Amino acid sequence: MDDTVIVGVDGSSSSLAAADVAAEEARLRGARLRIVHAFARPSDLDPMIHGVLAETEQRIHERVPGLEITRTVVSGDALTVLRTESRHAVLTVLGRRGRSRFGDLLLGSTTMQLAAHGHGPLMVLRGRPDPQGPVLLATDGSPASNAAASFAYTEAGLRGAALTAMHVWNTWSEATPYEEPGDPLSVVVDLGRLELRHRRLLEDAMKPWRAAHPEVIVTPRLERGRVRQQLLEATRGAQLVVAGARGHGGVAGMLLGSVSQALLHHAECPVAVVRAAS
Repeated sequence: MDDTVIVGVDGSSSSLAAADVAAEEARLRGARLRIVHAFARPSDLDPMIHGVLAETEQRIHERVPGLEITRTVVSGDALTVLRTESRHAVLTVLGRRGRSRFGDLLLGSTTMQLAAHGHGPLMVLRGRPDPQGPVLLATDGSPASNAAASFAYTEAGLRGAALTAMHVWNTWSEATPYEEPGDPLSVVVDLGRLELRHRRLLEDAMKPWRAAHPEVIVTPRLERGRVRQQLLEATRGAQLVVAGARGHGGVAGMLLGSVSQALLHHAECPVAVVRAAS
């Protein structure tokens, strides 16, 4: 994988904001920035786009002097172009919404498909991040959340930010049948034991990354409740939320889980979705 951050740009204010974020991400990593515009048909190519891309590049040069920047206009649908470009990137950055072939990314299927089938982490701008807030990591101990943990620790270290590692548990999938014949439909749940097990899961999930990133201040956060609701509420005070593409709660064969989908649609801060290595 090359040391390149790519960003999809169409001239909309959202995509230009994404270019600024992508430039900062590239600066933090000592990486190159690649600005990409896709058009499906010749008629879709706005004759002004080359000027917009040139102006975007110039603005970034002024904000981040010395950053190596390339830009390209590619024929093809947005998903195919971005998937191909992401093969050679450490990170792909997209805006909330745009005005052309990138224009319906979040509300349509392209962002979801790119999160599920792209190469490398995907960052989507959302909400109003708190620049003083932590990087928020959603973790459940799955391979995808382990990959997300690696990215979140790295991101927190690069930003000089604290990290909140959050694990949400509930009893709905934990209950076991009570075996007394007089009450076969009852369920018995040892809440104390379950909470201890999930606390250990959270601690174990963080151990490898604590040693690799001793500079990052980490706050473990264990919550009981509805996973999506708890995580969405926590994004209100974060500068970035990081999640795996699919965790333990995902449906077999479904490459993008309900939690990451909910974050992409409703988070109050930018979202990074990270796939486990295949």
